[in-house]
Amino acid sequence: MEGKKNPFRISRVFFYLCIFLICIVTLYPYFAMFCTALKSRAEIFTPNGTIFPIHALWSNFVDVWQKAPMSKYMLNSLIVAGGSTLIAMLCGIPAAYALARMKFRGSMVLLGFVIVSQMFSPVVLLIGIYKVMMSLSLTNSLLGLIFINAAFNQAFTIWLLRGTFLSIPIDLEEAAKIDGCNQVSSLIKVLLPVSAPGIVTTLIFIFINAWNEYTVALTLISADVLKPLTVGINIFNGYNMIEWQYLFAASLYAVIPVVILFMCIEKNLASGLTAGGVKG
Repeated sequence: MEGKKNPFRISRVFFYLCIFLICIVTLYPYFAMFCTALKSRAEIFTPNGTIFPIHALWSNFVDVWQKAPMSKYMLNSLIVAGGSTLIAMLCGIPAAYALARMKFRGSMVLLGFVIVSQMFSPVVLLIGIYKVMMSLSLTNSLLGLIFINAAFNQAFTIWLLRGTFLSIPIDLEEAAKIDGCNQVSSLIKVLLPVSAPGIVTTLIFIFINAWNEYTVALTLISADVLKPLTVGINIFNGYNMIEWQYLFAASLYAVIPVVILFMCIEKNLASGLTAGGVKG
């Protein structure tokens, strides 16, 4: 018995060691950002300096709010990311449901167009996007950014949610229809609660993509009060000098909402909600 347990223990030790190394590699950039945010400008450019600050300047995090309208930048990013996520989900859920459950001519062609649309980067379409937004008077507008981010995340939303709906037994909907539900009410009352893990996962990715978007926001927004956080923190990136301590402090502020989002909805990411939903 002892001989059989040893390989199992060694494999578990190796498994946890790999997880530990992956965590170090993943978290090291954030640790480096945090340490740099605590340094003075002179210490950052000191030759042969260490990653750890000699004298931690916590005041850098306060100075960031005084040197730039960080609260306004964060509010703009929350509005854009939240609005984009809401629109993408409201449009993507019915489209994904139709492609997963309804049989109609050209459904696979439509799905192919959805996949192909993911091949186009916003950078490639930037000139066209700017002209369209300008014709609609949506430049220098948070509403324009919301529509653009929702559009670019729509294909991902449909593709991911379609796979989620296909994994759910159709017997659940048929049972709901026997109880008097129509197709819409069965979607709302039965399918959406059961597909919560897939919906939450999709929501997280859309929100993060919209929160981190930079190129389109930089092109469409020129008014300082309308800039999202990703563009606004460029105030610390001057022509002659980069204030790295403030830039990294502002970047850490940008990470906080995403971390809070994960903490709030992490429990909903657990799979297996459909287990036992249909009895044999």
